[in-house]
Amino acid sequence: MVRHNNQLPNNLTQLQNLIKRDRDSYKDEFRQQLAHFETTLEIFNLNPTEYNKKLDEQAMFLAQVTQCYQDDMKQFPQKIVDILKTHNTTMHNEMRLSLCKCLILLRNKNFITAFDLLELFFSLIKCQDKNLREYLKTHIISDIKHMNMKHKDMKLNSTLQNFIYTMLRDSNTKTAKLAVDILIELYHKNIWNDHKTVNIIADVGCFSKVTKVMVASLKFFLSREEEEKPDSDSDDEIDPKDTMIANKFNKKTRKRDKMVEKVKKIAKKNKKKKQKAPIFNFSALHLINNPQGFAEKLFKQMESSNERFEVKLMALDVVSRLIGLHNLFLFNYYPFIARLIMPHQREVTRILQFAAQSVHELVPPEVVEPVMKAIANNFITERNSTDVMAVGLNAVREICARCPLAIDEDLLRDLVQYKAYKEKSVMMAARSLIQLYRQSMPTLLHKKDRGRPSEATAELKVKKYGEVDAKDYVPGSEVLLEKEEVKNKNSKKVNNKSKNKSNDSDDEWIDVGSSDSEINISTDSENEDDENNAELEEEQTDEDTDGDDDEEVNSEEVNDNSENTNEAEPVIKDDAKPRKILKAKKPKQNIEEKIKVAREIAMDKIFTDEDFKRIEAAQIKKSITGVKRNRSVVEEEEESTELVQLSAIENIHKKRKHDKNARLETVLKGREERDKFGYKDRRKNANCSKTNREKRKTKSYQMVKHKARGKVKRSFKEKQIAFRNYLIKQKKMR
Repeated sequence: MVRHNNQLPNNLTQLQNLIKRDRDSYKDEFRQQLAHFETTLEIFNLNPTEYNKKLDEQAMFLAQVTQCYQDDMKQFPQKIVDILKTHNTTMHNEMRLSLCKCLILLRNKNFITAFDLLELFFSLIKCQDKNLREYLKTHIISDIKHMNMKHKDMKLNSTLQNFIYTMLRDSNTKTAKLAVDILIELYHKNIWNDHKTVNIIADVGCFSKVTKVMVASLKFFLSREEEEKPDSDSDDEIDPKDTMIANKFNKKTRKRDKMVEKVKKIAKKNKKKKQKAPIFNFSALHLINNPQGFAEKLFKQMESSNERFEVKLMALDVVSRLIGLHNLFLFNYYPFIARLIMPHQREVTRILQFAAQSVHELVPPEVVEPVMKAIANNFITERNSTDVMAVGLNAVREICARCPLAIDEDLLRDLVQYKAYKEKSVMMAARSLIQLYRQSMPTLLHKKDRGRPSEATAELKVKKYGEVDAKDYVPGSEVLLEKEEVKNKNSKKVNNKSKNKSNDSDDEWIDVGSSDSEINISTDSENEDDENNAELEEEQTDEDTDGDDDEEVNSEEVNDNSENTNEAEPVIKDDAKPRKILKAKKPKQNIEEKIKVAREIAMDKIFTDEDFKRIEAAQIKKSITGVKRNRSVVEEEEESTELVQLSAIENIHKKRKHDKNARLETVLKGREERDKFGYKDRRKNANCSKTNREKRKTKSYQMVKHKARGKVKRSFKEKQIAFRNYLIKQKKMR
């Protein structure tokens, strides 16, 4: 078949479109282009440094139509790979990038394996082409992510991981950096988030001779994967109801119908996202196989290295986190960091943070002693500024929060004396230290600083060094028994009320017994007294001694009344008796009895979420009862995190400035987003013209005084006529 005016050999885009529609009809044109490609390739091999546009277009065309003629194109991917392997460093940058795009297109159609392509791309990393390196890195990550989208192929993943691990040990800086970047990115994307990846970064990356690789590996262990990322488009969520209501009243068009369908799909997608279970990622430091050996090796390298101060700080941070998380013993770490604890030291607050992170309950107090002495001698002295003193006290508090035995009694009592210091920042830091030891080890404080004793402090057991307080019950679970007793009492009250109503309905006389036990008559007023007295019981929990005296007096009054009253007046006698008895409180349980009850409940019952909430509330209530200022106690009930926050050490309470400039600054700051005071221009378009009435407001009085004078000259008759015309006009408009 002869085609006249055939432009297809030159128009590859049109030929590509036609081949995809009807491959058999255009097989001759395809073979012609394939032969043309091979001749162009031979010409290119003679001079590979120049950019060949024809080869670029033909290679991309053949890559697009490979799936249509698979038998003819079996050798095509290998030819492209051979070109890149042979001329990878001498080739033109644009030519190299276009051939890589052809290979990626073939990889997406599964004409080349992932391992072969990965091996080729890592060899191309050595080229002096930054754009190519970024492009290849993006493709490798997205390709591995795509392979693990539906299910993880462990065999393939293991092969790729081993290859990247060998590249991480490569002597070439760019290759090693790309390998560690790929591993870190795939870990953060939850694709290769296993312990094997973490340990190869720890064992190879952190001890690499290339500084860039070492810094990237240390940052990986210091980074937080779950750092609060703002929810994307959380404020711009589309409400499908508003769109559907708007479409209901608008004119029906295809465009609007498509828009409503699109909004419905987006809303459905957002709903599915919210219903998905959250993904919890543990820190990479938890997955290290040998944390003790890793910490020792990293600390030894840091001591002998000549790296910059920032790199050494990163290594110190990783070591401190390892010691704190895994409760490691690295005793030579504390004297080293004690030498750096000086007020004039650069990044001293971070060094104090590392000191606090590296402390745990199993560290002997004598090992932490040089750190505590350095902080006390260099920071908490009156020759320093108040901010330095406050930072030192905050650091002591953070260390003691993790290891209460780190400070001895004499030093603690000396530091506590700053509670009455003239500067508020130092005073607040000292009081926070007192509050900490009130809850952990009140015996170390002076008696006047221990505060009012509460139920929590009575149950508190001071642990010695290395002692573990293992409980065989759930603390606070005895409150669940009280809940059951209250339910039983309420059910009894309901039964009594129903009986009383039935008794009131009878008009007959009732025979009343002479003894107290036989009298069981209740009135409405008595029921009200029961409720009031039950409330009084809750209010009188703190008045223990007064309550005991009242109970004795009340019991004597009840006995006197029972002797003096007659059988003929049973209502008066019964009214006097239970009102005083209800005020009597039950004797409080001892600690041993509470533990016994809690142990029995733990053995007999499966706790629900509501039960745990009640137990938690009861435990908080214990720490509050008997304390004057409840707010200060509740503030300290925050959950202790694994890592020390830098803001906890740098937290300094300062008195706010009250001079004129400071007040004016706050006033101006408050006006930033506020609308301008005065006349508001309500025009929708600021560029459109104003009415004559609006323009008149900005004119000078000399220009409009004749009109103002005209207003005054109007007589009463003229006003009547004007008002009548206005009413007629309004009537016509109806």
